Amino acid sequence: MLYYFMTPYAEPAPGPQARFNGALARIRARIEMTFGQLKARFTCLRGLRVAPNRACDITVACAVLHNAATIRKERVPVVRVHPEGDLEPVHLDEQTGRAARDRIAHHHFG
Repeated sequence: MLYYFMTPYAEPAPGPQARFNGALARIRARIEMTFGQLKARFTCLRGLRVAPNRACDITVACAVLHNAATIRKERVPVVRVHPEGDLEPVHLDEQTGRAARDRIAHHHFG
C-alpha cells in the first residue's frame, strides 16, 4: 500500500485546487490541535527519546487513554491554535503524489 504526504498547491488555480488547499489547511490545523491536546494531557509525549517502535507504542497508549477520557467527558487541556497563516506549506517534488493530490482535488472539490 502506498501513502502520500498531501501537500498544498503552491499557486492554486481558482476552484478545485483552492478548495483543496482550504480543506487541507483545516485538516492540518485539526490534527495539530489534537497533537497539542495529547501533549498537554500526557507530558511524556513532549520529548520522547526512545526507539521509534517504542515511541509508537507510547503514542498509541496515550491516544487510547485520551479517547477514554473524552468518552468520560473529562476536561480537555486548552491548546493554542495557530492561525492558518502560521502554517508553512511543505512542497515535495513527487510526481505520483502530485497526481494523487490532483485526483483528490478534482474528485472531491471539483
